[in-house]
Amino acid sequence: MDLDSDEENVSEEDYYSFLNIPKDASKEEINNAYRRLSRMYHPDKHLDPTLKAKSEIMFNKTKKAYEVLSDPHTRAIYDSLGTKGLETEGWEIVQRTKTPAEIRAEYEQLAEERAERKKRQATNPSGNITIAVNATDLFNPYDDNLFEDEFEGGVLGKFPNIEVSSMQFSQGVDFPLTQKDLCTLSGQLQTQNGTGGGGVNLTWRHLFSHKSWAELEMTAGSGPALSLKGFRTLTKRFFWNGGTVLQFTPEGIRPGIMSTLAMQIDKHSIGYVSYHGGIRSVFSTQIIRDTENNRYNFTIQVGVPHSFMQLQYTRKIISQELRLKLAIKVGTFGGVVEYGAEKKVSKHSNLSFSVVCGVPAGVKLKLRLTRANQVYSCPIHLCEEIMPSPVFYATMVPLIVYVIVKKGIVEPFLKEEKSKKLEKQKQNHFNILLEKRKEAMSAQELMQATYSRISDEEERKKGLVIIKAIYGKIFRGTNRAVQFLVITNLIQKLLLESGDAELSNDVVDVTVPVQCLVKDSKLVIHENSKSDLPGFYDPALGEEKVLHVIYNYHEQPYEVTIKDNESLRLPKISHRTNVT
Repeated sequence: MDLDSDEENVSEEDYYSFLNIPKDASKEEINNAYRRLSRMYHPDKHLDPTLKAKSEIMFNKTKKAYEVLSDPHTRAIYDSLGTKGLETEGWEIVQRTKTPAEIRAEYEQLAEERAERKKRQATNPSGNITIAVNATDLFNPYDDNLFEDEFEGGVLGKFPNIEVSSMQFSQGVDFPLTQKDLCTLSGQLQTQNGTGGGGVNLTWRHLFSHKSWAELEMTAGSGPALSLKGFRTLTKRFFWNGGTVLQFTPEGIRPGIMSTLAMQIDKHSIGYVSYHGGIRSVFSTQIIRDTENNRYNFTIQVGVPHSFMQLQYTRKIISQELRLKLAIKVGTFGGVVEYGAEKKVSKHSNLSFSVVCGVPAGVKLKLRLTRANQVYSCPIHLCEEIMPSPVFYATMVPLIVYVIVKKGIVEPFLKEEKSKKLEKQKQNHFNILLEKRKEAMSAQELMQATYSRISDEEERKKGLVIIKAIYGKIFRGTNRAVQFLVITNLIQKLLLESGDAELSNDVVDVTVPVQCLVKDSKLVIHENSKSDLPGFYDPALGEEKVLHVIYNYHEQPYEVTIKDNESLRLPKISHRTNVT
């Protein structure tokens, strides 16, 4: 779970969850949910002054949720931006005659503009560090007698010669001038085999509209250069970008041009046709298909000095935040096969490795760490020929090192950091959580009359009777026997105890509110966080929570456990296990 988002949304109201309706609920479903809660919480239903004061709070909350969701305009804003969207800057300019779709678009634009202004307050630095290592002496030693060398009449072990063959550093910062003008200053340094160079770039980009922009770039370093680039959306499916560059050399001015025409083929596919002319003339065409789980990239390039054909495939395993990559490239320079993986290791960091096998390049291992806008790369040249041993080591060593580091260092560190953040989060929001707990207990107190009526009615007709329901952080292990024992102990404890649990407990008794959701011997809880249901609260902030229910149906006991955001529909006898 994302701790940052939890911290931001501790006090965020989920009106859908509160009314126990789906995100696509109809007007009738919203009205029915409102009437059900109004009958329970209306102040006129309670004569006791204390209960009356509590009912006014719950009734106003019910009324607020109904007012937001029953109005298509406010509902559109809430769906896009949450409760903060109802207070978004610019609300007063929205006309009530606009459709919900137009409202969503306008408010998303307002939010994006504010986010963009906030983002541009910083310089948004970006950088790239590449260190290339030549380790071919590991597998292609220049001296056959690699591990023996005479030294003062004795024998001295000789280590392989591993050296840094090249390094490259680049860094850039943005300087927003106006809402439509952005200036970027960047520089780069590189060295290879003892010689090096560098340059400084100054770029100014002007945004004419969301359909077009122009960019002027000046470069100084190995020779001054001046370039002009532009972008333009031609139609709904076509867009173009291109420009020209003038490079000033002792031999004179060398002009160059570049142009790319792109077409949106369908929802997931786009095609490019590009031409670069000048010192090196290249014509290429590219087709990219990007879906939720797969990405294909097919490229053909014809030009000087190389022509090639390339096919890339990426498999996205979203559940594990992992990407598996395979690429084949064949051209006038030879052939290359590349395979690897990319893994998201934290909220802002990706780690990837790939193995390149080709002729005449040999075998290379590429390592890359991406942290926000910073990229750190380390290509390692292992062998000048394709041999089984470097391929094996290049594949297995990164995987083994990753597992060891992850299990031995990263996971314990992240676990400790998460624990510290959760504890700090609970301390920072203690008053909010205490208020939500108080509200939940008040709601349960107001539900007592409804609870008794529904329970008696269900018992008379041998319908759905909730014996016990608990919500919170229940499972501390993956073994089912251990889980069952934990739940049993908690149930027994809650059955024996009188009074409310403390805020520090990881579970809360929600038997009353769950029974109050039963109608005509049926229970339906939709796919929302249960913590926002009336009578519920979050007893374990930032932790994974479940809802465990023991119930009788036709005088037979059953039990069920669901995750926090899972839906629940009872009874489902064929899918449940009897309680012994």
